[in-house]
Amino acid sequence: MAGISLQHIFKTYAGNPPVTAVHDFCLEIDDKEFIILVGPSGCGKSTTLRMIAGLEEITDGELYIGDKLVNDVAPKDRDIAMVFQNYALYPHMTVYKNMAFGLQLRKTPKDIIDQKVKEAAKILDIEHLLERRPRALSGGQRQRVALGRAMVRDPAVFLLDEPLSNLDAKLRASMRAEITKLHKRLGTTFVYVTHDQTEAMTMGDRIVVMKDGFIQQVDTPQNLYDTPCNVFVAGFIGTPQMNFFPATIRKKEDGHFVAAFGDSLFPVLPDRVEAKVIAAYEGKEVLLGIRPEALREEPIYMDQPTTGVIEAEVELAELMGAETYLYLVSQGQNIIARVPSRSSAKAGDTIKMAVDCTKLHIFDKETEQVITG
Repeated sequence: MAGISLQHIFKTYAGNPPVTAVHDFCLEIDDKEFIILVGPSGCGKSTTLRMIAGLEEITDGELYIGDKLVNDVAPKDRDIAMVFQNYALYPHMTVYKNMAFGLQLRKTPKDIIDQKVKEAAKILDIEHLLERRPRALSGGQRQRVALGRAMVRDPAVFLLDEPLSNLDAKLRASMRAEITKLHKRLGTTFVYVTHDQTEAMTMGDRIVVMKDGFIQQVDTPQNLYDTPCNVFVAGFIGTPQMNFFPATIRKKEDGHFVAAFGDSLFPVLPDRVEAKVIAAYEGKEVLLGIRPEALREEPIYMDQPTTGVIEAEVELAELMGAETYLYLVSQGQNIIARVPSRSSAKAGDTIKMAVDCTKLHIFDKETEQVITG
């Protein structure tokens, strides 16, 4: 078993001008940790994974697996196993031979190969598929075979590059659970790349959010959701995504601060941001962020000291079963609210919504960094 240490890693591709895909990447991954690299296409997450695997050369920085510097170590000697997006199975081989192939190359004794393949197949519930070829398997079964091929090697580190992206939505949900259970059972370090924030939120011990080759924030799923460090992270994590709208910070006669969005005033609560910090923004425009579930339409919430109220027109009410998404327009801003399915709001209605300011995020408009704690 092994942890991974990435110290000031850069990846630059030659060209005119050169292109840097990963900038100053620093991360300590603990032994047995399940860590997720997430971000939009082109953010550098797969490149980072491939540098850990040894499939991409590191331009600058140091990479350790366990206590060993592996910058110049061949992929086969890094004690890692990689699971690819396209499964990478040999079409002419049976499932058994696909899983056994890597061990055969290492000249592992046949009885040990047989034991390892059958143990992995039992864990993954593919024992009945061992004599089939990949073309006779479903997408989910092929992915289990790819996982099994990695498992039989007993690697110190599993690297998974968007392994579920080719599966349909229902199968993705079940495979998320299977991979999470597999990690717990194997007790091995997992590094998992995805662009799907739902996978990241439901599977990882910690999440690394990336953008344009830079790490934006590293934290647990709950902390990323509750305390995003900037506008990008706040908007990327969460479904539906956080609402953003401009406001101006004002100081009331009683000394308390509010954020004014048109005629609506949102109290800036002392436990969300220190007075001396928000005071520096008096008279300035900021960006407010509020999660869809922090918008409430019940009358009991309208007159609370910790809420602000907005008036909005309903453009669309989307019933999702246990809840309803309300697509609203208020003072020219598009807003999404997630409310109970018993809501009677419908398209064309003008309604009032209470904003729970205990969950209000305030961002600096210029830097897009968070102001609230």
